[in-house]
Amino acid sequence: MRCCLSAPLAALSSLPSPCEILRSGALLAPALLRAAADALHDPVRRNRPRHPDTLAAVNLELVTLTEDGAVITWYTGVPGTGDGTGHMLPAITEGEVVYGTHPARLNRSAAEDRPTAHHQVELTDLEPGQTYYYRAQSRGVAATPTPLHLVRGNAVGTNFHGLGSSGGPYSFTTPPPPPGRHLLSIALCNDLHLGETTAGLMAGVPLMRGVSQEPGRAPYPEVMSRALVEEARRRGADLLLAAGDISAGGSPPDLAEAKRILDGFGAHGRDYFVVRGNHDRPGHSNHGSVGDSCQDAFREEFLGGEGPAYFARDLGGLRVVGLDTYRKDGNGADSGGLGAEQLSWFRGRLKEHKDQPTLVFGHHPLTVRDSVFPVTGGQRLDRREARSVLDAYAGAPGVFLYHAGHTHRNKRTVLAQAPHVTMQEVGAAKEYPGGFCLLRIHSGGFALNHFKSSGVPAREWGERTRRVAAGLWPHHALGRSVGDRNSVSAHDLSGIARPAEQGLACSPVGRP
Repeated sequence: MRCCLSAPLAALSSLPSPCEILRSGALLAPALLRAAADALHDPVRRNRPRHPDTLAAVNLELVTLTEDGAVITWYTGVPGTGDGTGHMLPAITEGEVVYGTHPARLNRSAAEDRPTAHHQVELTDLEPGQTYYYRAQSRGVAATPTPLHLVRGNAVGTNFHGLGSSGGPYSFTTPPPPPGRHLLSIALCNDLHLGETTAGLMAGVPLMRGVSQEPGRAPYPEVMSRALVEEARRRGADLLLAAGDISAGGSPPDLAEAKRILDGFGAHGRDYFVVRGNHDRPGHSNHGSVGDSCQDAFREEFLGGEGPAYFARDLGGLRVVGLDTYRKDGNGADSGGLGAEQLSWFRGRLKEHKDQPTLVFGHHPLTVRDSVFPVTGGQRLDRREARSVLDAYAGAPGVFLYHAGHTHRNKRTVLAQAPHVTMQEVGAAKEYPGGFCLLRIHSGGFALNHFKSSGVPAREWGERTRRVAAGLWPHHALGRSVGDRNSVSAHDLSGIARPAEQGLACSPVGRP
């Protein structure tokens, strides 16, 4: 069985209950019918004549929102055309955002420096705590939002102002800055899937055809991973953490290519760190079967064949703990597992220095909530082990963040058992929305901000793959609210040194 999505779609192979299927059927059935219609009519739509004097501006998204800036994206296409995936052919034109502090006075503007169909405009020098109104437009046509009605979401603002009209203006309020002085920034990413060839391919569901790269172009996992590294550096990341599914099938060539790409950020074990995902498990092949040799290519490539794939590092007062959330035998579609040895080690490390500022990252989330798709056990860590991890968090006030991937979505969760820990699921690097989360650590708190990878090939692929899951993918992957991909939290992190003060020198803490 070929499985290109770790979750939530691939988890369907682990047989959700009839109740789970019924709950999601009302959502999935219309999408499947639309996919069937697209399959029948794509050739007709592809060959319709273009109308160069008309365009549609769609898929408007407020991707990034910081205390003093915002990144806004949208797409312009030619109405009445299709590219074979149910998506309009591109209309290359100019784009601008007009904005201001009153909906009737949009007296400031920001524009792109060249025409494109994949628009990205960044607003700068905004005031913290200020409400802004804006309209994005191309050739006088106002852009309309990515619809998130299935999850009662909002892609374009922090409130629902403007959503009842066509083209806005929409509204957002900038957050306050994280308390204290800035110490360092860390790029959080996951699900690179080097070696994958089709995004969104689902075994046994023929109408979910998946999306492939256009002929003659570089493999999309390489395009997106290289763009991620470049964007993370451009946004000022001092470190990079990759939370699993580095490869699509655990093959040595794919993991070697992944390491070559990540080495563009710096040195492994000093400037960036990786942990294993279920797709990186030993003996897993690109075809989803277990190899005879059960070679652990992930361990060989990133660990030199020595030691376990979990670790703790002290980075100038910041403790970074990497978990191997698939330290087990299995087919990859079942729940994640730490194993008794790793779980005991983890709980012991947190008890030893329970007040030390600590960031934990691993592939599987502890829990999955508010998903548009059926939630199965394969989307999360084993329930018993997840409760044990949560208990460890509750007894360690210094833990402030758990970064997970696997679900391929942006989702922020705070649980009552450990309210001081932000559980942040980060969207896949390899497909829409395509990017990473930048963690900005200050002495009195931290900010999490999602950034799309902004290179032209990355923008094109990100737009192309919003058609995954018969067009339902944005409802799942983007984040139902701006707060699911951009947030600010208070936490005492004053014990962490700046990179210039620590030289980013890594000393092992509790290495097994």
